[in-house]
This record gives sequence, C-alpha cells and structure tokens, in this order.
Amino acid sequence: MAQPWKTIARIDTVEGTLELRQRGDRDFLIMIGAQVLMNSLSNRSEVVLGQLGCGHLKEHLQPRVLVGGLGMGFTLRAMLDTLPDTAQVVVAELNPVVSDWCRGPLSSLTSSAVTDPRVEVEIGDVAAMISKSSKDNAEKRFDAIVLDLYRGPHAKTDPRNDPLYGSRAIENARAALNPGGVLAVWGEAYDEGFDKRLKNAGFMVTTRRPGRGGLRHVVFLAVLQANISQEGRRRKTQSKILQ
Repeated sequence: MAQPWKTIARIDTVEGTLELRQRGDRDFLIMIGAQVLMNSLSNRSEVVLGQLGCGHLKEHLQPRVLVGGLGMGFTLRAMLDTLPDTAQVVVAELNPVVSDWCRGPLSSLTSSAVTDPRVEVEIGDVAAMISKSSKDNAEKRFDAIVLDLYRGPHAKTDPRNDPLYGSRAIENARAALNPGGVLAVWGEAYDEGFDKRLKNAGFMVTTRRPGRGGLRHVVFLAVLQANISQEGRRRKTQSKILQ
C-alpha cells in the first residue's frame, strides 16, 4: 500500500496556497491549490531541457546563463552537469520559499544544485530580468536563457503581449542573448503559434518530446544564428510585430 502524502511546508501566494508534500525518502510534490506543479519522480523533460539549453556551451570559456524557475532544481542540476566550471548561472525565482526548499528537504534530489558556487539565485520575475538585460550593454547578455515555468506556451497565449511567450517577449529574449545563444523553453505540449513566433524573430527552432507514449511534454530549442547582426535581427522582428 502506498504511503500517504504529508504536507511538510506551505505558504500562501497570490495564486493560491503553495505546498511541499512528501512520502518516502525521495517522493515529493510541489502543489499550488489542487494543481500539481512538480513531481520528483517525473522529471525527464526538465533534465532534457537543461541539457539541450546548455549543450552548446560545454567548451565555452566563461558562459553566462539565465534560468527562469527553480522548481525542485532538476533543470538546474542538468545545466550544471553540462556547463564548465567557469560558468555563471543566474536563477530567477518568484518565491523565496522554493529556494529554501531546494536548500533543505529537496537538496538530496540534486546534490544541492542551488548551493553550487556557479549559481546566483535572484528573487524576481524572469520576464523583467530578460527585459532589463535586453537594454543593457553586451556584458549583461546571456549565452543561454532557459525557461522552466509551470505554465508553458499554449494555444491561448496572447501572441503579442504575453510577458513570456508573446512576440514582444521573444524580441526581448533575442536582444538579451549573445550571437549564437539559445532560448530553451519547457511546455506541457507543442504549440504551433509559439514555434512560428520564434522563427519570425530569426531563431532556428527545433522541438523535442522526451519520454514515450501519451501526452508528452515538449522542449523548444531556439538558436540565435551568430552570422546575423544584432541590429538586423532587431529591425526584422520589430517590422513583423508591427504588421
């Protein structure tokens, strides 16, 4: 007989009660209200997201990477295992309690990835961080942006104004990346509209669906070509947005 779930931590948020539940040594859930955000025994797509998002940086001298959403730390762990020791990884997380959980009861799942010396956790909105980086000088740009949020792009996403997956947000992400950089995004399912918006912004896009059978999560991998000038890409995308 399966053990019952125990709530070991909870906090009220504007979206509902955020809870951490546990049964056994390594079986955890993160819930918000009645919705399961993460299950520690189902993390294949998160691991692949981290691997693909940083795969091009294995030999990079000093890569700078942004990850939106900490969760249980599986994506972060996969990124750290892929990146060189010289990397700088900025994690944008809205809820400081999630960082506390990853340093505490969840730490054994990822060998305490959040405490790796390459990692800096910033409490805040990843969309705002991307927007700020898009306006800063080249030193503040990223070689990869990895979005591992519990709501990915979907058919009802506002195609222009969604703060993460709309065309304006994609333009910000593109401007915040170094040439040759990668935008990697987790989704619950494939979304054709998001795929098209990435391509319209000048990205080369591929998708992966880790796992087997049934409704599988998807990883969007958008590569910013290094041989197109930053200003040229900006003008092209702005023109498409205004059309």
